[in-house]
Amino acid sequence: MLEQLSSFIIHFIESAGYFGIFILMTLESALIPIPSEVTMPFSGFLAQKGELSFWLIVTVGAFGNLVGSLIGYAVGYFLEENVIVNLIRKYGKFILVSEHEYLRSVKWFNKYGNGIAFFSRLLPAVRTFISLPAGLAEMNIWKFSIYTFLGSFIWSAFLTYIGFYMGSKWSSLEPYYRKFEYVILVAMIIGILYYINHKLKIVKFKK
Repeated sequence: MLEQLSSFIIHFIESAGYFGIFILMTLESALIPIPSEVTMPFSGFLAQKGELSFWLIVTVGAFGNLVGSLIGYAVGYFLEENVIVNLIRKYGKFILVSEHEYLRSVKWFNKYGNGIAFFSRLLPAVRTFISLPAGLAEMNIWKFSIYTFLGSFIWSAFLTYIGFYMGSKWSSLEPYYRKFEYVILVAMIIGILYYINHKLKIVKFKK
């Protein structure tokens, strides 16, 4: 199934170019299982061939993630949590969304606050779900949009560079992408702890 999906992504980008990248990245952030780990590296490979622009790929990918995330945000904003959970229980298996993953994203958002909207974009396992609890919490939409775009821009640049650097061998790294999750997770937690510690020092100084 993954091979078929990867083949579809490749052919879609080859035929639709930047528009294809935008649509695929939008769908990924709108809870549709389209792996950016295939979309962006292949696009980077096309940039290395001179068929597409590297930074335009990154920007289009980040904007696609933002649009998809705003769709997820709207779902969380307008629906009650019990409705969302029931929908995931009933239809989540069709789009590879589990109740456990959703509840984990809610827990992370409640624990780390608005900053997680940025940090989560660097973590494949959480990045597609965080929009729902952000909407439920009615997070300021401008902050959400800025954090989401910045985090998505970094993630898109990282994946695009892999494809650009590896050239035609970009797909050989696909089995190892998930292993990077642990490294990214540790880095993200360190960043969050630093942010919290910095805020606490400011509050203590003001007192």
